[in-house]
Amino acid sequence: MVTDSAKERKVSSLHILVVGLSLAMTIGAWLYSKHQVDLQVRTRFEDARNRTIGLIEDRMSRYEDALWSGVAYADAMSGRVTATDWKAFANSLNIEEKYPGVNGIGLIRYVNRSDLQDYMSERDSEGRDFSIYPEHDLDFLLPITFIEPESVNAAAVGLDVAHETNRRTGLLSSRDSGKARITAPIFLVQDDGHTPGFLFYTPFYSGDAPKTVAERRERFEGVIYAPFVVRKLVEGLLSKELREVRFSLRDGDQLIYDEGETEEALNDVSPMFKDTVKLDMYGRVWTVDIWTNLAFRKQNSSEQPTLILAGGLIIEILVISMLAMLSRSNRQAHRYAAKLTQELRAKTENLEKANAEIEQFVYVASHDLKTPVRGIGFLADVIEEDLEEIIGPIEAHKELKMQLNMIRDRVRRMNDLTGGIMEFSRVGHYGSDAEAALPVSILIEDCVADFEVDPSQVRFSTDVEAISCDSHNFRRVVENLIGNAFKYHPNPVDARVEVSIEDAGDRLRVSVKDDGRGIAPDFHEKIFDVFQTLRKGTDPESTGIGLAIVKKAIQRHGFEICVKSSEGNGAEFTFCWPKERYQYNTSLEDVA
Repeated sequence: MVTDSAKERKVSSLHILVVGLSLAMTIGAWLYSKHQVDLQVRTRFEDARNRTIGLIEDRMSRYEDALWSGVAYADAMSGRVTATDWKAFANSLNIEEKYPGVNGIGLIRYVNRSDLQDYMSERDSEGRDFSIYPEHDLDFLLPITFIEPESVNAAAVGLDVAHETNRRTGLLSSRDSGKARITAPIFLVQDDGHTPGFLFYTPFYSGDAPKTVAERRERFEGVIYAPFVVRKLVEGLLSKELREVRFSLRDGDQLIYDEGETEEALNDVSPMFKDTVKLDMYGRVWTVDIWTNLAFRKQNSSEQPTLILAGGLIIEILVISMLAMLSRSNRQAHRYAAKLTQELRAKTENLEKANAEIEQFVYVASHDLKTPVRGIGFLADVIEEDLEEIIGPIEAHKELKMQLNMIRDRVRRMNDLTGGIMEFSRVGHYGSDAEAALPVSILIEDCVADFEVDPSQVRFSTDVEAISCDSHNFRRVVENLIGNAFKYHPNPVDARVEVSIEDAGDRLRVSVKDDGRGIAPDFHEKIFDVFQTLRKGTDPESTGIGLAIVKKAIQRHGFEICVKSSEGNGAEFTFCWPKERYQYNTSLEDVA
């Protein structure tokens, strides 16, 4: 026997479960909103990162095109380019406007020591004050012959790039590959700031384009090159004030550019996002470290998850208050039921009346719950209006709108639940002796009309013309079973339901059979419990009370209902119903 205290503990456990589920929903909505916001912000960072990388790659590609145009010019001149020719060519490029960040464009000759005198004679014939520096012991020289604009690059004219390893290695790599190449980090002689830079080379050869390394070395004439100060190169990409990210560049282990100055106004000591990208940059590998700044943080900070959490907690408080009221009502009901039980032991003739009073109490309590539920719905509307004053039209915030709609859906579901509870509590309040008989044909016609299905979808067989005993609850039972068959069918328009009512002597034997997805044997008993449902995510909403009402109505007359089903093979519900108004004490074997 279950004591009153045990019943109270059971109700309290149910309340705790409801509160826990409600809290889990609130936290889940907050986490989901936060995840969506984080995902959107990360996408914006990735766009900014890709845009920055794209600018670097695009700018270097444009510089490469300019250098190859110099190669084409040198080829067109058969390699016999004078200082005057080169100046005219460089002016035609309009370097300062079209190629910001580049220091200039120049030509470097490959000179064997045996040909040095002839090379210097050519320079003398141009009337230039030209000398090669610094001296070294290699058997070839790579002097910078021309560079424009010469006014800002005068210190580079005559510099023999063969004297220094990084300059020489990059140039010889370009010669042997026939491709554009850049050097490892160097310091340009024309850069007074002594900051990291590099040289960009494209080779040219005598005669037709060579195909092998040996041919390239044999017919190598020199390179067209451009000197770069990395700081100026980056400044030519995009102003720091217009970017929401900062970055640094490394060539190997050497830092060649860094925007991580702590004294900068927009520096974020704890950036929201950071990433590292490797770039294959003309024979060198550049490592780009990118991170967000304070401008990015300001543009991408969202209070939406916090607002959702706050709103959810407010609703949680209301739910707890409502459940506290329900718990108090339940305790009162149990105390009242205990008192009635003690009286009914002495006065069994009052049992039916006492049960009716208890059912009425549950009905009224469920009815009273609708007031706080409506309050929750009203609060959701108030929260939406307040949010619109803070963040603007709610339609522009899809995630927030979705969460508010979710609250309203739960309010509608609570209304359905309280309605179901009230209907459950009223089972048995019908079926008087004066109740009119229900023609079976009318029952089936009403079901077809109510569920808006094709009449051919409901096949009916019976040797009974009308239901005389408690026809109201009989209609409710049959309508629930037929309605569920269509409601949870994978394809309702193709669903088929067979209804059979058989005269079994002192009772009616009823069967409702469908061709739906079926029910696993493990759930054959659970589906008749209150609030139990096998609904899947895509199925219609269900209160889990319908089959409980069916079971209660049948048990009111002393019978049981059973189900035969397995997954994928439909389901058949079978039960008995009295022909006359009296009760039976029967077991499951009566309907098996």
